[in-house]
Amino acid sequence: MPNTKLTPSLRRLLKSYRGKASLRKQIAKALFVSVLLTALVGPFEPSDAATVPKATQILAKLATKGRAPQTGYDRDLFSDGWGDIGECDARNYILKRDLTNITFRSSPRCTVGTGTLNDPYTGQVINFVRGVGTSSEVQIDHVVAVSDAWQKGAQKLSSSKRYSFYNDPLNLLAVDGPTNQQKSDSDAASWLPPRRAYWCPYVARQIAVKYKYNLWVTSAERASMVRVLKTCPNQVIPKG
Repeated sequence: MPNTKLTPSLRRLLKSYRGKASLRKQIAKALFVSVLLTALVGPFEPSDAATVPKATQILAKLATKGRAPQTGYDRDLFSDGWGDIGECDARNYILKRDLTNITFRSSPRCTVGTGTLNDPYTGQVINFVRGVGTSSEVQIDHVVAVSDAWQKGAQKLSSSKRYSFYNDPLNLLAVDGPTNQQKSDSDAASWLPPRRAYWCPYVARQIAVKYKYNLWVTSAERASMVRVLKTCPNQVIPKG
């Protein structure tokens, strides 16, 4: 992660902080935006495509441990809803990134009203329409599920790191809603996308996220990832 210069507003916020719980989430959000603006591409900043690490190389660096208890888990310990990325919340940021033929409902061009998703998990083309009963057809998946992260190291992360994990574009994909619900909080040992052609990119993204946030894998999870990557030994880590 590159060195991050604090903005004047962040310096003022930190100066005013005296252990007040009400300010913790503000600080976490400010840190997240500051880091994101300088490192939006994620933990890897190659100068040449040939230097992008392979997924197998990064997987070898992940620790292997058992799953910790879920004791104390609460999604609000990560983020109370979607955080902001620039002028948009993380959900709309990802919709803008992953959908095509987009129309907007607000200015600045932030709230996505309609669009087309080529779903990576199923291969289906989904026409997204914002509204009651239709918005959920396209959901934003945490590629590394939040509760899975909690049981594999995230409970030891700082509040700002958990906030960053929750809203990090590296860990977010717009996908088919029902398929996302089917996945739930599964790891790679118990769930892979129905579309086999996406197994390698999916596993590579999970590895990238776990490496970035110092999360571990279970032995069964590692074995599943190894099996997948044997079919694509040159699969590289995604940038973001």
